[in-house]
Amino acid sequence: MWQRLSFRTQLFLPLGLSFLAALVMGGVLLQSFATGQLADENEPGRRSTRTVAEALNNSLKASDDPRKILDAFVHSLDSSSDIQFRSVEAGPAPSPKDSLRDLHGVPHWFVDLIAIPEMDAASPVIIDGRRVGDIVFMPDLSADLFEKWIGFLALTSLIAVLMMLTGTIAYLFAGSVLRPLQDLGAGLTRIRRGDYATPIPVAGPQEIRQSCEEANALAMTLAQLSQDNRDLLHRLVSLQDDERRDLARELHDELGPLLFGIRASTIALSEASGNLGNPAQEVMRSVEALQQTNRRILDRLRPLYIEELGLKTSVQTLLQNFRRQAPHISLTATIDPGLNEIDRPLAQTVYRLIQEALTNVLRHAGANNAHVLATIAGEVLTIEISDDGGGFPADNVFGRGLTGMHERVRALSGSLSLLRADERTYVRCRLPVETARDAPAAG
Repeated sequence: MWQRLSFRTQLFLPLGLSFLAALVMGGVLLQSFATGQLADENEPGRRSTRTVAEALNNSLKASDDPRKILDAFVHSLDSSSDIQFRSVEAGPAPSPKDSLRDLHGVPHWFVDLIAIPEMDAASPVIIDGRRVGDIVFMPDLSADLFEKWIGFLALTSLIAVLMMLTGTIAYLFAGSVLRPLQDLGAGLTRIRRGDYATPIPVAGPQEIRQSCEEANALAMTLAQLSQDNRDLLHRLVSLQDDERRDLARELHDELGPLLFGIRASTIALSEASGNLGNPAQEVMRSVEALQQTNRRILDRLRPLYIEELGLKTSVQTLLQNFRRQAPHISLTATIDPGLNEIDRPLAQTVYRLIQEALTNVLRHAGANNAHVLATIAGEVLTIEISDDGGGFPADNVFGRGLTGMHERVRALSGSLSLLRADERTYVRCRLPVETARDAPAAG
């Protein structure tokens, strides 16, 4: 639970609880010491009460008319005085809380919070051996309680000011720490996504600054490794294209003439010997099948006509061949005329991507219609092949053919994705045109 709280909450919660505990502790200490303090402050009044009662009793004993002396004494007492005479008929003296006159704005809950001590300073007044009343000490504790209330308010205000001051400092400190940490987290997220060019701001305490510098150094290392990896992939793809080109040249220059010679010799042998019947026809069909297979292999290995006819015409020829091979699939296309301006190796990558995707549609999709899109918008080339087939297994995103195309796309700093939406399967590729144009050609 604690680990799920934010950093500011983890910082402010203990501070707030500490100040609250300090406030409670102050109230407890105030309640504990206020009772004894009130008793000590009124102790002189209690002694004075006993002294006055003793002197009055002596006077009453020596007087011929003690009642007159008592009445004169009672009339001499001020109603606001802490020392009062209370006759027996008046009943027991009220408690100190009941004798409070003006609380000066002190709330009653605060008065109830403080345990006001019982003064217990009643001295009996005796006339002719009979108790006629008591000299009682009835102090007005309103001023003392007001003093305690002011002290409590001062303590509360001090704690509130300290809370605000400490909270402000902690908030500013948390912000100075969190902002660099958030920048560091966002930078690490960018690095995880492959963005190594945007540096992480170096700020905050020394430990965080050092972490930011290390993360920036890591980004630079990863950027160099990524570039080296792309260069290596580009080189591997170029070597593959060179091998395919050499193999296609061998097939075209060596196997093609041999097949043509076999076919010509078979025709000549058939004409010279008369009608050889089925054996000659079987040989002719086999030779024609070998020639067609040779042409398909040549198209797969290296479409030689890209350099002569341009990428757009080559792609359109590829689409025409697909329509002949799969007349049951309705194939539509949107081809940007600007494709003819693209040179190798980007042109070969685009051609082979469309070729591989259409091959998958023909072999595995079971589709009724398909669409090929190849457009250039700004410096981005987008290729998208979609079909309404059965889709792909959730655990098999890229097959062997598309995995090889993915390596080609990565070598050109592009992206390749396979997704399913609206009951259609999409093979979507984005390639930077400038990067591809500036990429070194295969040697």
